[in-house]
Amino acid sequence: MREVEVKALLVDPMNNGPVLLLKDNQTEKVVPVWIGQPEATAIAMQLQHKEFPRPLTHDLLRTFLKVMNGELDMVVIDSIQDTTYYATLFVRDKEGQVHEIDARPSDSIAMALRTGSPIYVADEVFEASAIDLPDTTEEGVVTNPAERKKFEDFVKDQMHISDFKRFI
Repeated sequence: MREVEVKALLVDPMNNGPVLLLKDNQTEKVVPVWIGQPEATAIAMQLQHKEFPRPLTHDLLRTFLKVMNGELDMVVIDSIQDTTYYATLFVRDKEGQVHEIDARPSDSIAMALRTGSPIYVADEVFEASAIDLPDTTEEGVVTNPAERKKFEDFVKDQMHISDFKRFI
């Protein structure tokens, strides 16, 4: 398994849909995951440290876990079938038993961001879907720093909550 972090939340210009870029912590590769608008809004709100006046579903689930003395140990994006990703939440109950719960990657990532839990991608999924960040070689070496800066600026400037609010 590879630990990843949310590198960017962008709007795909081809279909006007949100896409998450999950960056591998050991390389310059990312796994792109297309997600739904409501999940994108929930993730964007968390990434920007903003809250809705009333709890979203992921906030409710986080509170539920806390009240029940449970915790989210980790999220694993563990398979891909016909371009659809599948994920598992590893939830520890108050007795210390770990339960594996099937979930969509977008919901899993929204939960992981709210709980500070690590996000992993199974090696098979990573090998099947990871791509190089723009301007990097297979080994992750930056070949054009100006292009890299342009991409990072695009990521920073394009991740606006207003882009996602219009879809809810």
